This record gives sequence, structure tokens and C-alpha cells, in this order.
Amino acid sequence: MGIGGISIWQLLIVLAIVIMLFGTKRLRTLGGDLGSAVKGFRKSMADDGETPQPGDDTEPGDAANNGAKEK
Repeated sequence: MGIGGISIWQLLIVLAIVIMLFGTKRLRTLGGDLGSAVKGFRKSMADDGETPQPGDDTEPGDAANNGAKEK
């Protein structure tokens, strides 16, 4: 048994059919596009955590100096 009751042989047959239908070049291009989209999403999620919110005068990573600016 494999994933969800699908054996490894059934997965290989489905993979072979997909390769015959689309070809390796199109699948490689699709995989590259998907990979770059995931990379861009992760980068934007990482950048989103560093941007200050409107009305916040502190710089990113400046949490230690918050008390000094309020004086």
C-alpha cells in the first residue's frame, strides 16, 4: 500500500501517462515556474515581517530602543 491506498505501481503508471501527454520539456518549465512562485512567496512573507506598520516610528529590529524614543 502506498499513499491513501494507491500503490507505487499505480503512481508510476500515472506519472508515465502524464509524461506522455505533456512531455518532459513542458513539465520542466511548469516545475521551474512553480518553484519560482514558491520562492517569491516565501521571500514576500519574510519581507512582510520586517516592514513597519503605519504609525510605527521604529526601525525593524529596533525593539531594544523603543523606550529611548518615547522620552
